[in-house]
Amino acid sequence: MLRPFAACRLRCSLQLLRLAELPRSQWRSGSLGPAGKAATGLEGKGLGLKVEQGLDTLLGKASDLFNQRLLEARIMVDVGKWPIFTLLSPQEIASIRKACVFGTSANEALYVTDNDEVFVFGLNYSNCLGTGDNQSTLVPKKLESLCGKKIKSLSYGSGPHVLLSTEDGVVYAWGHNGYSQLGNGTTNQGIAPIHVCTNLLIKQVVEVACGSHHSMALAADGEVFAWGYNNCGQVGSGSTTNQPTPRKVTNCLHIKRVVGIACGQTSSMAVLDNGEVYGWGYNGNGQLGLGNNGNQLSPVRVAALHSVCVNQIVCGYAHTLALTDEGLLYAWGANTYGQLGTGNKNNLLSPAHIMVEKERVVEIAACHSTHTSAAKTQGGHVYMWGQCRGQSVILPHLTHFSCTDDVFACFATPAVSWRLLSVEHEDFLTVAESLKKEFDSPETADLKFRIDGKYIHVHKAVLKIRCEHFRSMFHSYWNEDMKEVIEIDQFSYPVYRAFLQYLYTDTVDLPPEDAIGLLDLATSYCENRLKKLCQHIIKRGITVENAFTLFSAAVRYDAEDLEEFCFKFCINHLTEVTQTAAFWQMDGPLLKEFIAKASKCGAFKN
Repeated sequence: MLRPFAACRLRCSLQLLRLAELPRSQWRSGSLGPAGKAATGLEGKGLGLKVEQGLDTLLGKASDLFNQRLLEARIMVDVGKWPIFTLLSPQEIASIRKACVFGTSANEALYVTDNDEVFVFGLNYSNCLGTGDNQSTLVPKKLESLCGKKIKSLSYGSGPHVLLSTEDGVVYAWGHNGYSQLGNGTTNQGIAPIHVCTNLLIKQVVEVACGSHHSMALAADGEVFAWGYNNCGQVGSGSTTNQPTPRKVTNCLHIKRVVGIACGQTSSMAVLDNGEVYGWGYNGNGQLGLGNNGNQLSPVRVAALHSVCVNQIVCGYAHTLALTDEGLLYAWGANTYGQLGTGNKNNLLSPAHIMVEKERVVEIAACHSTHTSAAKTQGGHVYMWGQCRGQSVILPHLTHFSCTDDVFACFATPAVSWRLLSVEHEDFLTVAESLKKEFDSPETADLKFRIDGKYIHVHKAVLKIRCEHFRSMFHSYWNEDMKEVIEIDQFSYPVYRAFLQYLYTDTVDLPPEDAIGLLDLATSYCENRLKKLCQHIIKRGITVENAFTLFSAAVRYDAEDLEEFCFKFCINHLTEVTQTAAFWQMDGPLLKEFIAKASKCGAFKN
């Protein structure tokens, strides 16, 4: 039996499909009428929507609901958009639940599988893979010491070095350590993950962040710790002396509760629980937002944001973005590539409100190793600006992406991930996936086809929408419209099943010989796209033994492109083809036509 949520989802999908097949003139408000309501099955279903609101409103609210479910269930991230993940097999990709792409050229990656195993692969520059050696690898290697640790937060530097925290609040680090950014009190390379414990042993770390060569950790109690390179004060210790182990950032953050941290290349930012923002470190481009370009050795409040409550902050290479609880977006700092989104390339020393005329912003994205910015709005629209594949985009540009992560995969330089990617596979299916799953399902079907004594279970609404043949059948009062079982005797079971499955999935999986029968069906039902798919399958499976049979089928079903393809294959292998049984069993007129055409091509010349 279907679970309640899955069954409800399928019913909603079919109801929307039924509504979509009505004349467009009936989509508008108040024009469906009783027949339209009955056709959709939406009347009296307690969905909290009136059909009279029209399809636009219905689809809008349905879209909002689905988007909400998507956000609740999983982040729709396709790791395959990152070039480095093309090295993995489909099975390995399917097992990924969390991932991160890092490195100066996005040549390293780490991922966590569904059984909480941790793997790394790539260039291994500065031992940043943590495998215990300095060998690069195109084949994923398991990090045994991290398996089962449940990684919660992960960040990386420019060395690169890698820093992560687990759900238990434990911090691990490895990779480049020339400035003690691993926090172990030395400058020795970290060839494998080490436990960062100084001053953190009794702390539960909930978030980590890395600049180029410094590191930060945020504890559950709101305390911030920093260590590593400190030439500009980015550790917040009040000096420019490098910090070899984690040190609590105090000064004006003392007794305050920090809820979010971010690092630029050589700067640090923090957001408090009351929405205040503090910055310290390098400020040559105004990335601290203080109204000047002087470095700060200790945290200083961004006074220009005193009238708003910030709940998210991110840092690019030398610029900063802040998002308020009202969905307002502010930007400041370096603007060489237009990464502030202000419409020019002038640096800003203080926060400026951008995307003013856009809808509410719900997420912002930037990464200290890039000059790219991205944002997602309440309606699910994703914008990007800054350095985008070498171009300077000075105003937020609307993309077709569904998440900000895709912007960095496809347009950032390097194509790194700006956060730990989450690819959680919860119990959620899209409309297309739901329909695919319900093909030949007795539990939800309202119609059966019987072919060669076997049954195929389908849904009338899907057939009517997807195929003109069935639309006519069920709208024109054919005898079949009143039947619960329809007999099919002109096509074989494999062929007809493949056809019905195609209506649910848009794909065909048949051997070339059966594809001939499906080509016949597609021709009879005027399914032109299906004809092309069948021809593609036949071309892929052509051999000397079946070439003339396929040629004959192409002629019979008026598939000119396929006919020409099969003819050329037969000519190229003429001696072998003429020795097959299919060639001599062919009817006379077609055989004569083939010989005449071959002769014109000079196939029989010495």
